Amino acid sequence: MTTRAFLRRIGLVLGISVILICILTVVALGWFAVRLERSAPRLEGNVSAPGLTAPVTIARDGDGVPTVTGNSRADLAYATGYLHAQERFFQMDTLRRVGAGELAALFGPQALAMDRKTRLHRFRARANQVLARIAPGERRILDAYVTGVNRGLADLGAPPFEYALLRQTPQRWTAADSLLAVYAMYLDLQGGGLALELQRARATARLGGGMADLLYPLGTELDAPLDGSTVPEPFVPAGLSADAPARNPAPAVEPMVKGSNNWAVAGALTNTGAAMVANDMHLGTRIPNTWYRVRLMQRGARGRGGALDVVGVTLPGIFPTVVGSNGFVAWGFTVANADTHDAVIVEPVAGRPGWYRTPAGPRPVRHIAERLCTPKGCEALVVRETIWGPIVAKLPDGREVADRWIAHDAQAIRLAPMLAIEGARDAASAVRAAHRVGLPNENMVIGDRDGHVAWTIAGQVPQRFGFDGRTATSWADGRAGWRGMLPPDQVPTIMDPGDERVWTANARVVGGAALTRLGDGGYDDGSRAREIRRRLFARARFVERDMLSIQLDTAAPRALFWRSVMLRALARHPDDRGLRAMIAPVKAWNGHADTGSVGYRLIRAFRLEIIKNAYVAYLGVPDDSRTSYAGPGAEQALRTLLRRRPPALVPPGYASWDALLDAGLGDVAKQVRGAAHGRVDRFTWGAYMHADVRHPLGKAIPLLRLITDPADHAVPGDGGAPRAQYAGGGASERLVVSPGHEAQGLFHMPGGQSGAPFAPYYLAGHEAWLNGEPRPLLPGLTRWTLTLHP
Repeated sequence: MTTRAFLRRIGLVLGISVILICILTVVALGWFAVRLERSAPRLEGNVSAPGLTAPVTIARDGDGVPTVTGNSRADLAYATGYLHAQERFFQMDTLRRVGAGELAALFGPQALAMDRKTRLHRFRARANQVLARIAPGERRILDAYVTGVNRGLADLGAPPFEYALLRQTPQRWTAADSLLAVYAMYLDLQGGGLALELQRARATARLGGGMADLLYPLGTELDAPLDGSTVPEPFVPAGLSADAPARNPAPAVEPMVKGSNNWAVAGALTNTGAAMVANDMHLGTRIPNTWYRVRLMQRGARGRGGALDVVGVTLPGIFPTVVGSNGFVAWGFTVANADTHDAVIVEPVAGRPGWYRTPAGPRPVRHIAERLCTPKGCEALVVRETIWGPIVAKLPDGREVADRWIAHDAQAIRLAPMLAIEGARDAASAVRAAHRVGLPNENMVIGDRDGHVAWTIAGQVPQRFGFDGRTATSWADGRAGWRGMLPPDQVPTIMDPGDERVWTANARVVGGAALTRLGDGGYDDGSRAREIRRRLFARARFVERDMLSIQLDTAAPRALFWRSVMLRALARHPDDRGLRAMIAPVKAWNGHADTGSVGYRLIRAFRLEIIKNAYVAYLGVPDDSRTSYAGPGAEQALRTLLRRRPPALVPPGYASWDALLDAGLGDVAKQVRGAAHGRVDRFTWGAYMHADVRHPLGKAIPLLRLITDPADHAVPGDGGAPRAQYAGGGASERLVVSPGHEAQGLFHMPGGQSGAPFAPYYLAGHEAWLNGEPRPLLPGLTRWTLTLHP
């Protein structure tokens, strides 16, 4: 064969191969498109729904927001389950697997590390224990919801598209799975609760108790509590002794504070005489969104006040309305950051390996076998459990620690009181129901149609004795521990305050005895709360758009302190061209985290580098070098240290406080060179802060983003501003409502209603969330009607 003939044959083979690849690609894309279309939710017609007691109508508006009308709360739960499965089943499946520690079975070995950590809590076994005790009325509604989920899943033309990509088959929903969805929220909102006590233990062992108190203070000067209380100024020790650890080369990253903003004003401050409530819950923003919007209407009388009519958001996986308004009462949640974990030192029994001391005498550590599975196989995990909870960590001196957490208790999940909140007719009855709820505890802000406002803690709070919960403590001799949960009359509550306003933003809300009862679960610094309070007292009367304006406020007053520190540090380097270029934008900063601001990004980067470098110098580099041992209290710690500049407390490895600041400036200069090629004018906040609302599979399958993800945009705001924004996180909803006047209410939500890209309203409302454009809370005109028949 000649060379020419050989090359001709090779060209022919390659050409045929390219054609075959193109054909196979087109076939695969066509098959996937058909799967996408068939997995879209059913919008119209009649559906046979065995288990209902009467027909239920589902009327969707153009954004896909449903109004569900039925005869009983159980029937409404059935329909809610149907909708959740039709629109969000993959999200629900992921949520239950997060709670159970079974992600690797769906996503593969890369999820094993997370499963190993979660499985220590054995939440699937705990869910079954809760189910065994659940009241018959609540179980009836839960079972109706589960039946609706499985009917909705079966009514899809094809399983959600994610299962085709993962080559998996969705499994039926069970009652235990709904409880696992709640446990997943415990993990999301409280899962790191033991970290603060372990960090304090590390600081105490390395630097002494005085420095531990300074580095992890109970409150900050930025706090804006409802009761006007203060906490003592941090004590500054005389000195410290610690070796200088290596510098951490990783850039400083501000961790997302899982939380929210909420506030309410009394009827005396509105035009209607009804109170007004605003809520924006800050979570990871993804496709689909955490929440599912719905309006639930129950036909006929339901106690005093008539039929149920509640509008708000639900969590796919459970049936109650989480946040919303019912015409009489409106309510919102933020993470309370009360102390719900305790690090219990496990004291071994001399001469008896595997035994530990308890107030009732020595006991053996239980060894419980768990199996962690992936599609390729399973591995064994042994959970070591005490009467207080699983053994999860070690102190610096090697002693083991068990995690005592409210999530482990039988009353950790109680959904029936959420139904009582749904039907509450005044703020006082909503407060009473909140004290019976079993959910990750929250700051609950309430307003009612008669103008009353209230704040309280929804969920359970430990009743400690013998210690304050801030340090790892032995419970072996019975002198310290928990006496169950706080009784309702001891849960801190503020009703109708004299200034007619209540507000929370994950920071300390109260002081004194109330704070002692709640404990410290890692309160955020008060920067958001302080700005919200300022805005609330700047007006004497409010309408809904005034509240939305506060939710969208990008003021970042926390950075004002750091601007002063940075300018003084920059002034010491007049001959450094790169540093000199930073002075003008830092001076010109307008006080807001706006996308075009160079000054804000420079100041923020400087703040984070100083905090990171100081905590690394004091406490070392964590196993994950992208983090540090700094918590929310680091803001106060560094403010105190940089004002006083005690020579004996200069972080190890630095010659002086100025040297620490100079190192921070150098780190910022590196960021400018890396991110903006040395052009300070291009180092804008918007170049860094993007909404980054993505489907969770998009990272592994980049082409999927073309189908599932909205266009990405720079967004204003930051963690220290009321418009709390992070890359991939922020306001998972924004709600403003005056009960009885829901037609004037406002609502935002990223990502839209559906997780199905072929739904005709896919991503509807996302742009309004992104741009802060007012959108109505109530669903609009009906576009599609679906009827479920028993």
